[in-house]
Amino acid sequence: MIVLNLCCEREHLFEGWFASSDAFETQCRNGQVQCPVCGSTSIVRRPSAPYVNTGAPAPAKPTPAPREAGPSAEAVAAALVAALRRASRESEDVGERFAEEARRMHYGEEDARNIKGKATRDELSELLEEGIAVLPLPADDGELH
Repeated sequence: MIVLNLCCEREHLFEGWFASSDAFETQCRNGQVQCPVCGSTSIVRRPSAPYVNTGAPAPAKPTPAPREAGPSAEAVAAALVAALRRASRESEDVGERFAEEARRMHYGEEDARNIKGKATRDELSELLEEGIAVLPLPADDGELH
């Protein structure tokens, strides 16, 4: 079986599979080879890369290196809780003025600093729509779930 690159008189490119080159020539002379796009039977061969069977086995696929075991889920959770608590300690609590303060910093009316506070769901949505990055977190009641 051979695969040939073919082209019709309207320059539509396609492939054809034939038992041999002679089989292609015979089918072409008999009008049996048609362009799948326009139906033309005026078909010519285009250059194609030959397949050469060297008899050599295909190279083996490389075996992926075993993955090293990462930290446990408990260790990741503990590190996250520690980072959240550290961020909370290092942030200024602006209370109910959170949305207002975040906007002032975003628009350059105040120097940027780490803040925390309270905002309604609508206020958070508005901040995000304005392109102001905020990270809603649960209230720090000592327990992070």
